Amino acid sequence: MAEDKYFTVDIAGLKRDLLRCPLNDKIDIAAFIMFGDVELTIHSAKELLKRLPEFDFIITPEAKSIPLAYEMSRQSGKQYFVARKKPKVYMKDPVSVNVTSITTQGVQTLLLDSIEGDIIRGKRVILIDDVISTGESLKAIEMLVKKFDCEIVAKAAVLAEGDSYDRDDITVLGKLPLIEK
Repeated sequence: MAEDKYFTVDIAGLKRDLLRCPLNDKIDIAAFIMFGDVELTIHSAKELLKRLPEFDFIITPEAKSIPLAYEMSRQSGKQYFVARKKPKVYMKDPVSVNVTSITTQGVQTLLLDSIEGDIIRGKRVILIDDVISTGESLKAIEMLVKKFDCEIVAKAAVLAEGDSYDRDDITVLGKLPLIEK
């Protein structure tokens, strides 16, 4: 019997068939990519905003969660900032942290411009990502914004993978299981 190539996920009532991708010889993960799925992005932003407390700013890592942060910003009227992977010429004294992520398979750097840091200083922020696997990306953003004395009022993602779904410190809309072969 051939293995199913897709896994169906329920994201707060919206279903999507996700391609199964091998993580190793024994486990597959379901590939969740928001890029280009406008309906899913709008739906996820709306559902997350319903579940989150009052906040002043949205912070997200570059790149897959940017459409979500944008849409949450559009719906809430609150500004968002992106923790960049590389310094840009327009950044003034960027502040950085390093993170190891399961999806990037290595160490990456996240940076926030000190000008943006001054804007969020002392404010209530929410940290947003598309998927939580190990939680390392959110942990890195948390370390980054703490350098600007922000109050992190919530951490959220559309989906959580494996045991991350059971964490009570992150708001999520659905679960991505680790699929045994």
